Amino acid sequence: MEFFFQVKKVDQIYQELFLLPPLPKEEVALLRAVGRFLAEDVIAPEDLPPFARSTMDGYAVRAQDVFGARESEPVILRLKGDIPMGVVPNFQLETGETARIATGGMLPPGADAVVMVEYTQEIGDLVEITRPVAPGENLLQRGEDIRAGEILLPKGTKLQAGQIGLLAQAGLTHVKVCSPPKVAIISTGDELVPPQDSPSLAQVRDTNSYSLAAGVLEAGGEPLLLGIVPDREEDLSQALNKGLIEAHVVLISGGSSVGTRDFTLRCIKRLPGARLLCHGVALRPGKPTIVAQVGPQIVFGLPGQMASALLVFYVLVRPYLLHLQGAKVRDIALPKIKARATRNIPSPLGREDYVRVRLKEDKDSGFLAEPIFRPSGLISSMAQAHGLLRIPETSEGVYQGEEIDVFLLP
Repeated sequence: MEFFFQVKKVDQIYQELFLLPPLPKEEVALLRAVGRFLAEDVIAPEDLPPFARSTMDGYAVRAQDVFGARESEPVILRLKGDIPMGVVPNFQLETGETARIATGGMLPPGADAVVMVEYTQEIGDLVEITRPVAPGENLLQRGEDIRAGEILLPKGTKLQAGQIGLLAQAGLTHVKVCSPPKVAIISTGDELVPPQDSPSLAQVRDTNSYSLAAGVLEAGGEPLLLGIVPDREEDLSQALNKGLIEAHVVLISGGSSVGTRDFTLRCIKRLPGARLLCHGVALRPGKPTIVAQVGPQIVFGLPGQMASALLVFYVLVRPYLLHLQGAKVRDIALPKIKARATRNIPSPLGREDYVRVRLKEDKDSGFLAEPIFRPSGLISSMAQAHGLLRIPETSEGVYQGEEIDVFLLP
């Protein structure tokens, strides 16, 4: 197998990555499913709500009985009974009858509406009603939310508070979701030391392992930190093999620059069935990125520069991790807003440019995007950024005041 310098656009890499199937499904308890994605459609086992119920404190009525009611000419109905919450009525409303009902109470047979208590007055066993109601007013009908047998939530839905509540209401305590991807993280470089160590004058602390691991956690994955690997091919090869044994995805931080890139490529080349998807990305910063497929697994060779590595993670790795979890296309990309650039931002043609920006609110024009121009070796530019301003490869930049898309960072 011959490797060669093969620069691809971001969308081309997505097309390759998204051909791989999501991870196998597993059944988990509801609260363990928060933030996960459904691996299959969930079918409603019953009508929701399961019975017609009041949405107000008031009186259950037959709407036709209170037609034309007003303050000057109230309708008088006979009080038949009381319906507290959680109790099945043991009577039926006939013409000219009403029943006291609490919010959430079950509508009795014969009733088709509820009059709010504010428009009523009890006089012994009679009730004065001073406002009419239409059939169905102030109540929820059986199955109004969803019918038994319908799709309650479709495959690929991200499970958050509202979805978890809906599943619980349907009596479902477990759901099937895609397994979380395990991501092995390798940092390379003779100059690196662990964060707890004091570096010498020629050394720096390993930042990328921790920022990438945090990104994996944010994306719903499980990071496996394999430590720091010196700039020796055999050491990197051993770490890469360990990562492929233990994880679905391997991130090699610092293994894509000139010099160390050769190590990474040779190590990948040794692997049976390895296929290079790209040897360079039309992306700034992050052009030297490597992406390779080894059977069902993906290896990313990320830049060693801290801000570049994290940016490439958000643009390429994070979408792939979400795809592995069965996310829908709308959930794979970072959320975005419109903002206006606070100054001219030049960009070279031919590369998709992501500029780190701070966002400010402006009462007249919405959000303003202020670019952070700092070297990609400084992680503070990512720590201070609220989002990424994308400049397409066909554009030479953005003008001051121009409205553009800003992708919001988690």
